[in-house]
This record gives sequence, structure tokens and C-alpha cells, in this order.
Amino acid sequence: MTRFIHDKFAKDYLEELLKDYGEVKASEKVSGEIKEIDVLFTPAKQQSSNIQILGLLGRFAEHPAIIEPYRNPASTDEICDCILKLLEVKAFLRREAKANKTKLQDSEIPKLWVLTPTVSETRLSSFGTMQKEGWLSGVHFLPDALRTVIVAIHQLPQTPETLWLRLLGRGNVQSQAIIELQALPLDYPYQKATLELVYNLRENLRVNQELETDDRELIMRLEPLYQRDREQAKEEGRQEGRQQGRQQGRQEGEQDLIVRLLNRRIGEIDASLIERIQGLSIEQLENLGDALLDFSSVADLEAWLNQ
Repeated sequence: MTRFIHDKFAKDYLEELLKDYGEVKASEKVSGEIKEIDVLFTPAKQQSSNIQILGLLGRFAEHPAIIEPYRNPASTDEICDCILKLLEVKAFLRREAKANKTKLQDSEIPKLWVLTPTVSETRLSSFGTMQKEGWLSGVHFLPDALRTVIVAIHQLPQTPETLWLRLLGRGNVQSQAIIELQALPLDYPYQKATLELVYNLRENLRVNQELETDDRELIMRLEPLYQRDREQAKEEGRQEGRQQGRQQGRQEGEQDLIVRLLNRRIGEIDASLIERIQGLSIEQLENLGDALLDFSSVADLEAWLNQ
């Protein structure tokens, strides 16, 4: 049951991070025995330099990508199923290019990124994986013809470049990533949206009665962060309310002063004019305060208000 909760979190999370940089399709169906791709990403034609903020995930998204995140370690059969989905997509693109009488470019074919929280060396060697120069540890490439990469999240270095992928890990790896996420500046891109997704995951897990140890520990680790953020949000709301109250009090004081000055200058003004004065901003009230020194009748006030 909890696997589906984590699957939804992973899809929503990846869609939130990638939607600014291209087209994201979650749970995209492919032919054959009706298999679903977790995330199919097609980059925008004009790629934004801001994608670098996503670090290693941003590198995955520089080209068409199929992203398959796993909550539990991906088995041999599951990795083979992912490769089969990639081949189905490639076959569809070839048929489409043939129908359009165009040549399918290699750059148009997605690369498959299998995100697994852990993976054994035996499983990696069974797929003939290799490390490539210029890529971080934990990123394991299959032979080029298969266009497939296994990303072992537990092997990724603990750096800002890998943060957005380590959030999809398990246990201490995910917990440490959440702490790093929470420590980012409040205006850091994707920080607030990601924390909200993490807190939604916490709420969905809390209502489940059959939690794994990792999930129980995740809820416990998130609890103080969640409570602190909620208290901070409440305090910000209270401060904003006080600010608005002070602003409103200042505006009402300006209105009362202007009405008293007008009453002395041109005589008692009626309720309809007072209502119009109450609708003025602070800046407009200050302007009226300067202008009323030249008023000699109610007609002068009405003319000023009609401007």
C-alpha cells in the first residue's frame, strides 16, 4: 500500500521540478501489454539555463528522458521491464518518423534513467554497467545501444548537485536530503513546493496502518520540521496581520484628519463626500491634504475628487 503512496510522491515531485523545462507526462501508457512509464520528459526547444539548479537531475533532463523511480531496490525483472518500455517508445517513434517520411534522429530517442534507492554490485555487473568519465559515482551506464542508466541513489555523493535525487532515496539518505532541503534559503527555487510535497507524503503515510520501519522513521524525522514550519507560517501570518492593522490604523487616522480640516476650511461636508474620501489611498489622502489649503467651497473638493 505504501509503495503506491511513494510512487505518487515521486511522480508529483519530478513533475514539479521538470515542468518549467519541457513537457512532462506522468503514467504515460505504451503499447504491448499496456505498460506505464512513470515519467516521460521532453525538453523544451529553448532549454533554460536555470535547469542547472537541479544539478544531476538537470543533466538527465537536457535530453528526452524516461525516468523510473523505485521506492524499493529495483529487481532485475523490473529493470528489464523498464528497458522494454524504452524499446516500445523507440519503436513508436520509428513508426511515426516513417509515416511522416522523416529520419528519426538519435537525439530524439529518450534515455532511460532507473532510480533505485540501493542496488547490489552483483546486479550491476549482470547488466554489464560501467562508469563514464565526467559523471558522479552512483551513475551506472549500460552498453550504449540500450540507452539505459541505473542510478544508485545510496552511492551518490552528499553534495548540492545530488540533493534533488537523494530526496527519492530511503532511510538516512532521504532524511539527510530533507534536512539539507529545509536548510536552503526560503526563496530558493523549488524549496517551498518540495517541502509541501514531502509534508503531503507524511500525511498520507500517517493514515496508513501498515508502515515499514523506514516510513515510521521518516514520519518521526519530519515531525519537528513540519511543526516548526507551521509555527513559522503562523508567526508570519500574525506579523502580516499586525502590519495590515498598523497600515489600516494609519489610513483611518489620515482620513479623520482630512475630514476635520475640510470641515474647518469649507464647512460641514456630507456623508457621500466622506465616503469618497474614505476610499482614497494614503498617497491620495496626503495629496488632498496639500490641495485643501486652496479650497474655498465644497465645489472645489468635488472638483478635486472628480479628477
